[in-house]
Amino acid sequence: MFDFSLLTNWIHSALSSFMPQWLTVTTECVLIGVVLLLTYSVLALFYIWFERKVCAAFQCRLGPNRVGPMGLLQSVADMFKILIKELISLNHTDKFLFALAPYLVILASMLAFAVLPWGNGLQIIDFNIGIFFLIAVSSIGVLGILLAGWSSNNKFTLIGALRSGAQMVSYELSIGLSVLTMVCFAGTMSVGGIVEQQKDLWFIFSGHIPAIIAFIIYLIAGTAETNRGPFDLPEAESELTAGYHTEYSGIHFGFFYLAEYLNLFIVSGVATLLFFGGWMPLHFPGWDTFNMIMDYIPSVVWFIAKAIAISFIIIWFKWTFPRLRIDQMLALEWKYLLPINLFNLVLMVLIVVYGIHF
Repeated sequence: MFDFSLLTNWIHSALSSFMPQWLTVTTECVLIGVVLLLTYSVLALFYIWFERKVCAAFQCRLGPNRVGPMGLLQSVADMFKILIKELISLNHTDKFLFALAPYLVILASMLAFAVLPWGNGLQIIDFNIGIFFLIAVSSIGVLGILLAGWSSNNKFTLIGALRSGAQMVSYELSIGLSVLTMVCFAGTMSVGGIVEQQKDLWFIFSGHIPAIIAFIIYLIAGTAETNRGPFDLPEAESELTAGYHTEYSGIHFGFFYLAEYLNLFIVSGVATLLFFGGWMPLHFPGWDTFNMIMDYIPSVVWFIAKAIAISFIIIWFKWTFPRLRIDQMLALEWKYLLPINLFNLVLMVLIVVYGIHF
């Protein structure tokens, strides 16, 4: 399997040959930022098209099919429409916080992007507390949502922001405990270390029942964390018009719109990392020929394909289950998911201590 570190090391050596050290590092940071922004934009456009197609399939419709082949350019047309729309200035709002909120939401997802293992040797940053950093930066997004709702000076946006804050803070506990369960099994918080330990068998197979329970809870909590149906109470159209971003227009609304889909990819990417081996191909001990064939598929394809497959399940939830009430949503977390998660963590500790795993 191709190691992308050969390519990145070659770029570093080429730049270092005619630049001082400080300028080399600066140039590399700019290049990484440009690649991140391009990846961010392309993934967001793909996910918008993908959800429309999945939604149409569930509702026995065709979905986008006019603009471009199979409607692929419909998302691009929508992007240009948002870019050229006017930014409406509102009276009686906190203008600084109103403008800052969408950038905080985007910042959270961009920082989380930097930790994901995209391929063999294709990771922007990997250090020994990578999982801790990932959980920390992903929590910044709720600040942007709360600021958006409060600074808009609108009762609907404030209610939507408070709902979103309560929901995201609550379900972050279940996400954190599910992640901690798998960190306990892996014995490391390094993203690269977690992927490397799954080269023979993914954790969803080798982690026994606690890994499966952790994955199911993570999937439910991740759906709630991204404010997607059936947990889309902060954006309940029939009650709150559009929730916390009702007063936003133009590119500022576009930031919230993009962040929702990119957070969907990040939740799916972290699930891929923790349970399905990250960029590691599907290997089974003793199946040498099968494993060799799997190694021919590029590592980037493995990671993105797994993340899209998990995203499909989360999108499936939205177009299958009806929206929950706010009391049902919080009761699900505090009365059921949290106690199950705590028990599951203790069970995983016992399995690791006594070595009852593959």
